[in-house]
Amino acid sequence: MNFKNSVFLSVLSGILLSLAWFDWSSGLYLFIALLPLLQVEKKITNSEIKNKGRVIFLFASLAFLIWNVADTWWISYVTIVGASAVILANTFLMATVFWLFHITKRKLGNFIGYASIIIYWTAFEYLFLNGELYWPWLNFGNGFANNIKLIQWYEYTGVLGGTVWCLTVNIILFCLINSFHSGKKNLLSIFSIVLFLIFSITIAWSIGLYKKNVSYKGRSYKIVVVQPNINPFTEKFGSLSCWQQLNKILKLANQNADTTIDYFLCPETAIVDSIWEDSINTNQHLKKIREFIRPYPKAKFIIGLTLYKKYILRDKTNYTARKLENTNLYYDTYNAVVQIDSSNYLPIYRKSKMVIGLERIPYQRQFSFLTNSTIDLGGPSGSLGFQDNRYVFMNKSDGLKIAPIICYESDFGEYVTDYVKKGAGLFFIITNDGWWGNSQGTKQHLAFARLRAIENRRSIARSANTGISSFISQTGEITDNTKIGEATVIKGSLMVNNETTFYTLHGDYIGRIALTLAILFFLMVLAKFILKIAGIVY
Repeated sequence: MNFKNSVFLSVLSGILLSLAWFDWSSGLYLFIALLPLLQVEKKITNSEIKNKGRVIFLFASLAFLIWNVADTWWISYVTIVGASAVILANTFLMATVFWLFHITKRKLGNFIGYASIIIYWTAFEYLFLNGELYWPWLNFGNGFANNIKLIQWYEYTGVLGGTVWCLTVNIILFCLINSFHSGKKNLLSIFSIVLFLIFSITIAWSIGLYKKNVSYKGRSYKIVVVQPNINPFTEKFGSLSCWQQLNKILKLANQNADTTIDYFLCPETAIVDSIWEDSINTNQHLKKIREFIRPYPKAKFIIGLTLYKKYILRDKTNYTARKLENTNLYYDTYNAVVQIDSSNYLPIYRKSKMVIGLERIPYQRQFSFLTNSTIDLGGPSGSLGFQDNRYVFMNKSDGLKIAPIICYESDFGEYVTDYVKKGAGLFFIITNDGWWGNSQGTKQHLAFARLRAIENRRSIARSANTGISSFISQTGEITDNTKIGEATVIKGSLMVNNETTFYTLHGDYIGRIALTLAILFFLMVLAKFILKIAGIVY
């Protein structure tokens, strides 16, 4: 084994993997990104060195560390310690998956071995979407977020279908190259045909679906999206009062306001006043908004806020509740969104998919003493309360239902489908990407919203406090957007689609299948290991 060559190949894999997450690049790099690392694994397996598994784990760690640093370093804007923890933990888990593939290949042979990396990795991504520790940012399928015309079939498979697609192509290309070098013409022909069929079928399928959906015509609604550009580090929880922030938002909204507007959409935590749920109807900031929309009788005003809820008895609270100082009361803090109109209807949705470390501590049920261990960014600190079920906002005049999606929630495909199952015809995403500045993190977050549009065939209005606000069609096209760092407003029309996609109905079924097969493969490896120790097989 040539050590320098293996280092070079591992670094090359890390670079190729990272390229897909840059807005100026393409997800197409993912089709070859694992080839250098697979070559390293093959050389080490065929060598005479000891502790092959450990060596492969280290080279895989090098590749995945480069990938994680290149694409998620921007977390350090908020917390260097948190960024380091996320990067190192994700690197370790990815390297473990690759190591498990290597062990499986050694124990069960090349055919099952190379198939296992597809199964293990897809299962790993599925678990990372649904466990206590969730971080879907670098799921392979997300890497095609800026190549939407190639992935219109996500409406059947979701993002995990893109993961399987990417990994399968890498394995087939690797086998094709090795067949060429070994002179195995029959295998070379087979792999070439399979590769051609994979690309031709998926691309033709995607183009057909794009043409079908780009011409869709449904009822349209006029929406004004506000981006106030309030600095989250210095202004939002510091130099600007809640009234100053709200006045800025209403002044911007007024620029494009008229009687034809159906919705005004404002960003996450736009109202940072201490609003208690039991007195929300008398809150002066919400009254100000009602005054603003009075000249626009059909308009709904959707805005993010910080909400508090009191409890009397500790045993009737969520495990996230904290004691109210100098009282016998407990309370929960919510990152919430509310819809305001001229009626008494005041629906509230409370964010449920929290940012780990900032809004939620994992395994808090088991370790309740960690409740207040989140990073304090100036707003509400400690683990926030949540609601278990998705909730939609109703337009009582015509029955339209809106999905109020808050920030990080838009990164979880199956999670978002629950809004559609409750009748949502449009997606409204509110966020505050100002924490990440003019980094790739801000642009990646916008790109992932495009995937939710394709998976569910729902148009999206997206309001960012500081970031990129936008309108997105049901094919994932960004039809209008703001720039990072500008206080502005955009107005557009979105068409409602009430049809339900296959993915909406079945969610991440690919992940569930992969997890089942991964357990089966692991048990087969374990059985082989035990039988070898017992001397039954060699």
